[in-house]
Amino acid sequence: MVKPFIRNHQFNLIKKQIGLLQHACNTISDPKVVESVRYSVQTQIMESLPDAMELHDRIVEEIETLRTAGDFHQYVRSLEPYLEEFAPVTQKQLKKLFPKNKKLKVPNLTDIDYRSLTYLGWTDIATNKMFLVYHLDGQLVGVEGTYTPLNKKNACFLCNRPEEVALFSAITKSKPVNASPDYYKAIGNYMCINSDVCNKNITDVTRLEAFVRGVVGDKR
Repeated sequence: MVKPFIRNHQFNLIKKQIGLLQHACNTISDPKVVESVRYSVQTQIMESLPDAMELHDRIVEEIETLRTAGDFHQYVRSLEPYLEEFAPVTQKQLKKLFPKNKKLKVPNLTDIDYRSLTYLGWTDIATNKMFLVYHLDGQLVGVEGTYTPLNKKNACFLCNRPEEVALFSAITKSKPVNASPDYYKAIGNYMCINSDVCNKNITDVTRLEAFVRGVVGDKR
């Protein structure tokens, strides 16, 4: 049995690229242009899977055969067994990540499809808090901050899609040398209020990891 190796954000990128190729096949009559798009799609997918092995190469090569709507649908479905889960978490782990929040309200963890998760996020309307949990360098870390809804769609800094967002602001734990005891710095970005939507859109974790490192410090 092949060990899963495609993370959620990589799967999202693959679906996006396959959608672009399908659109090209349906709307462009020039075979050379279609093949140019096909090559670009293959390149993008290959670059999204840096640890390429024989199986990875075969998955990319199969894109050569895609022509019909059925082909594209079946191709995406065929990748689902290779999806790597976001390591499941427990309520105890979440409460340990946020020890100062004595009345922490956690989401229903039994309803989560961990294969479709890049990060775990939720909001607490009562306290006006937003929470983000991510596996950074093999370590589970949590970010807690306040959020202010924008009440209109804007680009989320994580998934870069126009969605309902809020200004998520968290206080960094990193301090300059010789900083005063009362020093603090907040880091803020516009982020999807609905983390499920964000997890379906996100295709790259560079900004996510930079934000988490900026708040919790470098865990490497």
